[in-house]
Amino acid sequence: MIVRDPIPVYGKKLLTVEEYLDYERKATEKHEYYKGEVFAMAGAGRRHNILFSNLFGELTLQLRGKSCKPYGSDMRLHIPENTLFTYPDISIYCSDSKWLDDDNALEPTVLIEILSPSTKDYDRGGKFRLYRQIPTLKEYVLIDTESVNIETFRLNSSGNWELEEQTDLESILKITSLSLNIPVREIYTGTKLIS
Repeated sequence: MIVRDPIPVYGKKLLTVEEYLDYERKATEKHEYYKGEVFAMAGAGRRHNILFSNLFGELTLQLRGKSCKPYGSDMRLHIPENTLFTYPDISIYCSDSKWLDDDNALEPTVLIEILSPSTKDYDRGGKFRLYRQIPTLKEYVLIDTESVNIETFRLNSSGNWELEEQTDLESILKITSLSLNIPVREIYTGTKLIS
């Protein structure tokens, strides 16, 4: 959940990037940064964590020995084009990705967000608009926590984003930029959304 009230830090409303990074190194909770404002990010529920574990495990297995690696929500992403610092649920970076430093990644190939009722509008709307400014991003995947529903936005050869949706447990999540195929049933196992 994104709490849209800026956190007052150092008695200021707006922070520089350096102030934010210094604040974040000392913080016990994660915060998003955008144009000087800092927003608290709440933790995830049980179903969110099950979906994360299932999908991250599949990605780790399928990418083992390859030049791309998945990272969890502790990896902070920075988008210099719009100033955003955030923590995607899962991000995949390849060997040619650039990094600001060991704590801040710059160029993901794939971003995955696991939706919750409080974040789904932001993840589909404002956050996706900011993510689209990442020059290396090829696919953006949204995993619903309330129903079996996966939306994959994929950049086509014309530079437009196309949507592919899976709502059937027998379908396959395809991350075509990395030649990955993950059964939807495997992602939702243990969530009580399937019997």
